[in-house]
Amino acid sequence: MKLTYEDFLKRKELNVKESGFEISESELNKNLFDFQKFIVKKALKKGRFGIFADCGLGKTAMQLEWAYQVTKYTSGKVLILVPLAVRAQTIEEAKKFNIDISNIDISNYEQIDNIDCLIYSGVVLDESSILKNFEGKTKQAIIENFSHTPYKLACTATPSPNDPMELGNHSEFLNVMNRDEMLAMYFIHDGMNTSKWRLKKHSQNHFWKFVSKWAIFISHPKDIGFDTSGYDLPNLKIIENKINVKTDDLFDEETVNALDFNKKLRETINERLELTAKIVNENKTENFIIWIKQNEEGQLLKKLIPEAREVQGSDNIEYKEKTLLGFANNEFRVLITKAKIAQYGLNFQNCRNQIFPSLDFSFESLYQSIRRSYRINQKQEVNIYLITLNSMKN
Repeated sequence: MKLTYEDFLKRKELNVKESGFEISESELNKNLFDFQKFIVKKALKKGRFGIFADCGLGKTAMQLEWAYQVTKYTSGKVLILVPLAVRAQTIEEAKKFNIDISNIDISNYEQIDNIDCLIYSGVVLDESSILKNFEGKTKQAIIENFSHTPYKLACTATPSPNDPMELGNHSEFLNVMNRDEMLAMYFIHDGMNTSKWRLKKHSQNHFWKFVSKWAIFISHPKDIGFDTSGYDLPNLKIIENKINVKTDDLFDEETVNALDFNKKLRETINERLELTAKIVNENKTENFIIWIKQNEEGQLLKKLIPEAREVQGSDNIEYKEKTLLGFANNEFRVLITKAKIAQYGLNFQNCRNQIFPSLDFSFESLYQSIRRSYRINQKQEVNIYLITLNSMKN
């Protein structure tokens, strides 16, 4: 009998095998919500799994409980890799949920070269969107170092459904299917642009069925049929402040290259940051996060807002962690930093005001930055101030 392409895809779907173990929800941490228990139980049964849950749905608690159950079942150790400054918050979350982490090591991604990855029976990637960079050194090290680890969990709020490279890297990390095989099976090059991929029309349903075998996507408990109370966020207020500057029609073009864009930011640095400082200084009882793009912006802002503290990429890890956690604990009022430093994993519900004096072109960066404040347990309206130029298109 001739094998059709449909039959071929179905066979490949069936090859996503469960490699975990069964556990009753009554055995899971009683402090978890019902939807979290459902997800952890499913992840343990699969053995290698992706939790793609939106910000504030308790990924930290779920991954800690998953790791604890794996240590119990295997009598081994589990490693949790986290972004910078998230380690301390993860440890605090374990205390809050009364989860034993005596056999769980929590470390920053920056330390992966100093870790003996072979001693672990399980590994968790917190903010696993680090796998997005399909040619990155850290991504390659993660996939290679944990290729034979029996239990794996990948957790992120923002896996892009339009980024097959990222999904392919998750699939490869979880030992489901390598990235190139996944691309060849379900995708096709988008026209003449060989760096872009799109789903084959006849593969769409099969592809998402395939992904659902090894991952769960959830933006709200109601997505998987659970109680919604307590998960409705307060109002999010976007406040745009335009600066009138002379324009050479730079932003009237359909495409703007990064060089020209950064040139325009440098030319308007004083106007943008003076307005930023005015907003902060007029609201003296409020906490603020200011997301900058260039080091010069941080230097000027510290002169305009003397009480502000900045976290730079060149700062040592100890200072970064101490300062970011200090802001979360209300030790000071104004934090200046870049999205690439603090956009992942940190909880800043203590701050309901953010300012973006220099927007870039990354939706994920903007989204993740906003969600540091706009997340579960945020009780107040969140204000997002966007400083834009009159020549920028809406």
